[in-house]
Amino acid sequence: MTAQTDLLRPDADSVLQGLDPEQRQVATTLDGPVCVLAGAGTGKTRAITHRIAYGVHSGAYVPNRVLAVTFTARAAGEMRTRLRDLGVSGVQARTFHAAALRQLQFFWPQAIGGSLPHLVEHKAPLIADACNRLRIQADRTRVRDLSAEVEWTKVMLVDPDDYVRVAAAAGRGEPGGLDLATVARLVRTYEDVKTDRAVIDFEDVLLLTAGILDERPEVAATVREQYRHFVVDEYQDVSPLQQRLLDLWLGGRQDLCVVGDASQTIYSFAGATPEHLLDFPRRHPGATVVRLVRDYRSTPEVVGLANSVLSMATGLHARARLELIAQRPSGPHPTFTAYDDDVAEAAGVAARIAAEIRAGRSAKDIAILFRTNGQSQALESALADAGVGYVVRGGERFFSRKEVRDAVVLLRGAARSAMPGHELGAETRAVLTSAGWGEKAPSAGGATREKWESLQALVVLADELAGKRPGATLSDLVDELAERSQAQHAPTVDGVTLASFHAAKGLEWDVVHLVGVSEGLLPISFAETPEDVEEERRLLYVGITRAREGIHLSWANARTPGGRATRKPSRFLDAVRPQAVPAGRRASSTPNGAGRAGKSSGPMTCRVCGAPLTAAVDRKLRRHADCPASYDEAVFEKLREWRSATCKADGVPAYVVFTDATLVAIAEAMPADTAALARITGVGPSKLEKYGDDVLELLAAG
Repeated sequence: MTAQTDLLRPDADSVLQGLDPEQRQVATTLDGPVCVLAGAGTGKTRAITHRIAYGVHSGAYVPNRVLAVTFTARAAGEMRTRLRDLGVSGVQARTFHAAALRQLQFFWPQAIGGSLPHLVEHKAPLIADACNRLRIQADRTRVRDLSAEVEWTKVMLVDPDDYVRVAAAAGRGEPGGLDLATVARLVRTYEDVKTDRAVIDFEDVLLLTAGILDERPEVAATVREQYRHFVVDEYQDVSPLQQRLLDLWLGGRQDLCVVGDASQTIYSFAGATPEHLLDFPRRHPGATVVRLVRDYRSTPEVVGLANSVLSMATGLHARARLELIAQRPSGPHPTFTAYDDDVAEAAGVAARIAAEIRAGRSAKDIAILFRTNGQSQALESALADAGVGYVVRGGERFFSRKEVRDAVVLLRGAARSAMPGHELGAETRAVLTSAGWGEKAPSAGGATREKWESLQALVVLADELAGKRPGATLSDLVDELAERSQAQHAPTVDGVTLASFHAAKGLEWDVVHLVGVSEGLLPISFAETPEDVEEERRLLYVGITRAREGIHLSWANARTPGGRATRKPSRFLDAVRPQAVPAGRRASSTPNGAGRAGKSSGPMTCRVCGAPLTAAVDRKLRRHADCPASYDEAVFEKLREWRSATCKADGVPAYVVFTDATLVAIAEAMPADTAALARITGVGPSKLEKYGDDVLELLAAG
């Protein structure tokens, strides 16, 4: 090691620099048990990675004897990256499943004998087989629901013989539309199917590892000798099965640090419970408890909204609520917007985002979050119409994309022959140019744009690596990509993120749009018990706390254009939103969450006379019945006839082609060319490409 490298290597004291008092307490309390109650945006990952680094640099920890457990491969990859930046390598940062699988593969031959059974990735084929054996009809939805129920029985350590009693007490209802006794038979049959096929599932990895540790003292002793110190992130999401495995790893020792936030428990349906976190001091007398409440992520306005929403919480989680204290300067107030219908909401959100991007905001710093994946389609269409690129989180994995796999092969080949002294970013750009990358994003959308965005993400990653590690080479980039691929820690793609509230947990953006914040969606219609409703409240809290600067909440009064306005804003907004916000108007909350009217577009007015429209008039065409049309009505009718024929041919609703408002705007403007047509609201790039020639031909024919 050179003298220069020694100077760059962090030491124990430097690791503590920049930590606030509470984070420093976490970092310097090296002996367990330690319980860190960390609110959203309070730097919990920073605190625990600095704790590990401080322990290593001070000589208290041996790196390969530390096991840091996370809940996602991405979080584990991020932790390893942060530790490496702090000069620490060798620490095992893994998910529960990854750590257990590694142990199971190693100990199976000596503890059980033979080869470990094949691990199946999906339960669906096995569930379908079990249903067939019991002569139960099973479509895709039932198989999905039953798969989730089988998983619940395992993580909750419920024996099939006890299932009916435990499931009834837990209010599991009728999974897959079946009575509990039938589900119990299916659970038993599912296990028979696995045995016949000589396979195991993901829950079996934890169950079998726990079983071996429990029954083979020599195996347990080996594991406990290997791992001396444990850190568990997102401890509020631990299931009884995971807690059982953790207890066996510890073997009665107290060298444990757990980190969590009961207010972010959003996976109860999958067996997660905050009880382990909340009861930690009781189960570990003398434990050090540290509360992180300084929010470094969000502005006071965002933090105030989050605190207000959570202040109305009830039940077990209410006593564990952390009141966040914002550390950032003030920013814009949250906005609350009501729309006529889902289509109008999607178009309105897309238009707002397009304006933000035109003003200089990067698309990757914006997200749209929703309760159910079914809400994504209208938003994708609206963003495409507005010419805004987007990425659906939960779609095809980044490292599985063909263009990414091909690019990694090219980079690996170039790394073998790379000459020292070349700048990493420039070398990466030169290599990826042959794969189709260019300095400017393509004007075309679809697959062409998605391919460029994937390659651009690799370029950005190379620049980031060069900034963090001066002198980094193509080989370093290839190693980084290999590690990220294994952890599924994808680099950021430059597009607006579309994600469910659940998928957004652990992420953050400058601006977040929360859509569909209405009764029936948030809380979801099947949230019937008080506990279910409170979990929905926590989902909203998680969504709000993803935002650094801007937070926009919206809802639609009806599902479809022209439909009955039967929806109501979510009850969770009652205490924080300006009351009686008219459809199509916006309001912004005050810092204390009480709400005040903000700048808005005003009530909807007649296109002709400018007077406010009432409910008795045609709001879609925006004019009173006794006012003359501001457009050529004959052209409008021809456009409607064309749209009717087109939507029938395409098998889509009329509004997917063009809404009535867009047809009115076309009939008013009478565009003569593509450029003029493109300037009309509602005619985005994809619709221009698909329908532009037909519309212009119809207008030219008169």
